[in-house]
Amino acid sequence: MSIKAAKSDRQIPRKVVIVAYEAANLMDISGPLQAFSDARFENGRPAYQVVLASEAGGSVVTDTGVKLETVRLDRTVLSSVDTLLVAGGDLEIVPIATVSLRAKLAKYLDRPRRLGSICTGAFVLAELGVLDRREATTHWAFCSRLEAQYPTIKVKPDAIFVTSDHIWTSAGVSAGIDMALAMIEDDLDHLAALNVARGMVLFLKRPGGQSQFSAELRGQMRDAHGRFGDLHDWIRGNLNADLSVPALAEAAKMSPRNFARVYTRETGESPARAAEKLRTEAARRLLESAHAPIHVVAHCAGFGDDERLRRAFVRTYRVSPQDYRSRFGPLRA
Repeated sequence: MSIKAAKSDRQIPRKVVIVAYEAANLMDISGPLQAFSDARFENGRPAYQVVLASEAGGSVVTDTGVKLETVRLDRTVLSSVDTLLVAGGDLEIVPIATVSLRAKLAKYLDRPRRLGSICTGAFVLAELGVLDRREATTHWAFCSRLEAQYPTIKVKPDAIFVTSDHIWTSAGVSAGIDMALAMIEDDLDHLAALNVARGMVLFLKRPGGQSQFSAELRGQMRDAHGRFGDLHDWIRGNLNADLSVPALAEAAKMSPRNFARVYTRETGESPARAAEKLRTEAARRLLESAHAPIHVVAHCAGFGDDERLRRAFVRTYRVSPQDYRSRFGPLRA
């Protein structure tokens, strides 16, 4: 019997416990909850028993104000747990909201076969030490913070989700659904996960990574002192101009050699790569807001032809311009 067949033959629902707390992100909870709840064995029976738990049990108010009823997180709830997932939330709230919760979780970390986090829930796992010397991810806006606060973690900023042995971490919010679908596929089979994805009108494995949402902001974060902010504004207004190092150095009023050295030191990337990213970012905005053909988008963004745009777009966002437009572009009348 194959491994996949053995998985499919297992007709006992697996218990998934999703841990919530005050001001936790509602979608971090509801997304995976829906995916696991929709998963079925071949005979149509539910493949998972999903339990919402919190430190004290009872009603928990999420970040949206919606209240969720939870059970108390204790030995009974975790006695037969298969997968334990910690939701994320506002990082200004999470450390305060989870301080005593973390103490309770620490007692049960050896119980689940699979332990994971959604979005900034990774910071809860990080504080518990379970991500030390492991690869992990979180919401793209907080990857650098996770890396700075916990230097032993190997942060993967562009990943939608990351697995490291039995530890799973996902990127922001909707990425929790991607991770849940991958878990379903791992537990059952491809068809079971595909059926859930179809029902939720989602990609089973979405193309691209977090970079499709965060490339420009990451560049701004690296240029912490804002030294090249005016230059970046100039580039955005002159996408079809000569953006070679000498031209950019002239715009920045620096010598080419000194400009290339300082720019790379301050931003973490070469001027040529930065110019390409800003052009690609401009193309992304056009793909989201206009129906212009791809070759017109390429010209407006300074690429000259659609093939150069395609190569740059795939390098930056891990998805083609056409695929990106099909997912995020404007609806046609």
